[in-house]
Amino acid sequence: MAYYEPELTDKVDLCTKKGTLNPKAVGWSRQPLHNCNLRGRFPRKKRWNYWCITTEEFLFSVTLSNIDYLGLAFVYFLDFKTGYFHEMTVSKLLGKGCKLPDTAEGNNNFAASKLSLSFISTPTGVKIRVDSPNFDGRILKAEIDVLRPQAHETLNVVIPWSQRQFQFTSKQNTLPTTGSIALGDKVYNAQGGFGCLDLGRGIWPYSSFWNWAGASGISGGHTIGLNFGAGWTDGTGMNENGICIDGRLTKISEDMHFKYDNKDFMEPWTLKTESNLVDVVFTPFFHRIAKTDAKILRSEVHQMIGHFSGIVTAGDGREYPFQDIIGWAEEHFARW
Repeated sequence: MAYYEPELTDKVDLCTKKGTLNPKAVGWSRQPLHNCNLRGRFPRKKRWNYWCITTEEFLFSVTLSNIDYLGLAFVYFLDFKTGYFHEMTVSKLLGKGCKLPDTAEGNNNFAASKLSLSFISTPTGVKIRVDSPNFDGRILKAEIDVLRPQAHETLNVVIPWSQRQFQFTSKQNTLPTTGSIALGDKVYNAQGGFGCLDLGRGIWPYSSFWNWAGASGISGGHTIGLNFGAGWTDGTGMNENGICIDGRLTKISEDMHFKYDNKDFMEPWTLKTESNLVDVVFTPFFHRIAKTDAKILRSEVHQMIGHFSGIVTAGDGREYPFQDIIGWAEEHFARW
């Protein structure tokens, strides 16, 4: 069923002076407006910037996160044609060297002997730079520029579990990319691809579960971006569901129903709303499994890479059918 989600149009602090949720911050916006002034509450603060670059040839993802007691930088790469996949993670106790800004526009830097990365904001977008001297035995060097077209709309939401537990997320998809990824002697071209940012800042509960699906592509002469979630937002009166058509966002104020076989994640998934604003089938072709068990930090992610096909309806009532847009859908359990 649909429910009311207020649209915000002015800049706002996420937290009060006491560090609790600012009631005026609850809502969604078409541009990132929140100053995520988190304070105190160790070790419940969670901050991350997750970038995923997709083309018809590959998927490349790089993340910098700080979960208070631990900092994590990780990168993974999938070649669609050959099936080659590799993932690297570097951790820092107490988040040393993993400082993330309070706003979506700030810069991010991380440096270690095994991996260095930076996300540098520019007037036109973001420069992503990643270097590793030994990425599965090869030198990795990524130089990707992500363009933020003028007036391009994004999905920005505050999820209010309570006054003491809350989350700001900025989901930015269908952002054009240029540049390249050099992996050993092979160079992959990012021209014509799309970047997706998943930015999070919040005070989280210890245990959580979520589904997330995202995709960017061109079909039927239109640029289609999908962002759907479930689980972690249930019962809050807010969600992270939206579609971006040719740079214009339609916020979907309905829960998304993820149907899939958690005994065989490679079977097709269906994602639908009750009103049929979204009616999508996701067909995976790759299964990424990431498990962490570090006593207080435990997580298990089944992230499926594949193609989305179906039909979505924009805010003006126009229907947009599409086929074979590259993206991902995941199931994630975390104790963190």
